[in-house]
Amino acid sequence: MTTTRTPQAPAPLGETEALAQRQTNLRNYVLVTFAYWADTLTDGAIRMLVLFYFYQLGFTPLQVASLFLFYEIFGILTNLFGGYLGARFGLKTTLFLGLGTQMIALSLLAFAPPSLLVVPYVMLAQAFSGIAKDLTKMSSKSAVKLVAGETQGQLYTWVSVLTGSKNAIKGVGFFLGALLLTLIGFQLAMLVLAVLVLTALVTTALLMRGDLGTANKKAKFTQMFSHNRAVNMLAAARIFLFGARDVWFVVALPIFFVSVLGWDFWLAGGFMAAWTIGYGVVQAATPRLIRRRVEGNHEPDGRTATLLAFGLALFPAAIALALMNAVAPAFSVVTGLIVFGIVFAFNSAVHSYLILAYTDSDKVAMNVGFYYMANAMGRLAGTVLSGLLYQIGMNLSTYGGLIICLWASVAFVLLAGLISLLLPRHTAPRTRPIALGDLGE
Repeated sequence: MTTTRTPQAPAPLGETEALAQRQTNLRNYVLVTFAYWADTLTDGAIRMLVLFYFYQLGFTPLQVASLFLFYEIFGILTNLFGGYLGARFGLKTTLFLGLGTQMIALSLLAFAPPSLLVVPYVMLAQAFSGIAKDLTKMSSKSAVKLVAGETQGQLYTWVSVLTGSKNAIKGVGFFLGALLLTLIGFQLAMLVLAVLVLTALVTTALLMRGDLGTANKKAKFTQMFSHNRAVNMLAAARIFLFGARDVWFVVALPIFFVSVLGWDFWLAGGFMAAWTIGYGVVQAATPRLIRRRVEGNHEPDGRTATLLAFGLALFPAAIALALMNAVAPAFSVVTGLIVFGIVFAFNSAVHSYLILAYTDSDKVAMNVGFYYMANAMGRLAGTVLSGLLYQIGMNLSTYGGLIICLWASVAFVLLAGLISLLLPRHTAPRTRPIALGDLGE
């Protein structure tokens, strides 16, 4: 007896189109993430190359910090205008602008005559690099909301994995930059990085289909400034949170490793790379780790951010006290930095989730841009103070430079915690459903 199979009816046209759209969005998101990883790798490498190369030439900590001044200032401006550009012209445009601008930054440093490698010129090149990094970051972070679906838990996981993997790649960039400086020198290293970015740009341009999100031609620049109180409070807390990290991490710490502990460039860069990679791994695992400690397995909210901020303040204070009493300086700093990194990763991942939970789908590019503008403001304050305070502290004692930076970090974290007290205790009632919609109104 033969059994006749009834052919399955084809999916309705609407479902087929929706599936194709989801697949296109996912494909484009993967490409954006790949391009962002390439840009992040080169961004980390550039930082180590510039920092160690010019410190090796005899620049003071404050002069080294000044090299990154335009990087952070233009990061603020890019996040301000980048969210508008993303909403107005689409995320595909901001992605390609970011990669192209990074090519300009690398070319300026790779092909410049040695006589041009002075502070104003390097600051200009770093300005382009800051623009590039924040354009690609805004594009990839905004893209999460397009593919995460309507489930808050899935959004939390996607954004934590993206942010965590980004920081792991940046850590590899730290090591790559220090290693390239040791092996082939400053300008040839920049040329190698330029080839990497060009590869990412060409690959993304060839493989991307359609647009990532729908451009909103009616978007207005004045909409960049958020009217959402939760977003504004989170952005203010973000300023002090990232200032607390960078005030001792970006300039003071690597100089401390090289000048006080006597480490080689590649060893200092390698340790900072390992720390950043570990920080990224913890950040990616944060949803699982935090949920185990939140009653009812709920997603984190303002209370979570507050508790994590106040808890973070304990660690830079402990490192500072250990250095003040000359308690095994290398061990105290390395061990304290590892623990600080774990708790800071929790803080950062919760913030990255909350900005998307607090904002609506039709405002995602602008609110993310506004939020990361605050992030860049914190980095700017931290970078300048890192060089300035370290230089002041050097005149006080052997470890004084790092000690004063650590106490500044404590003050910044406490301010972040106080501001976080104003964040909503629940995210779901304040958030519209997250859809695979566009970025327009």
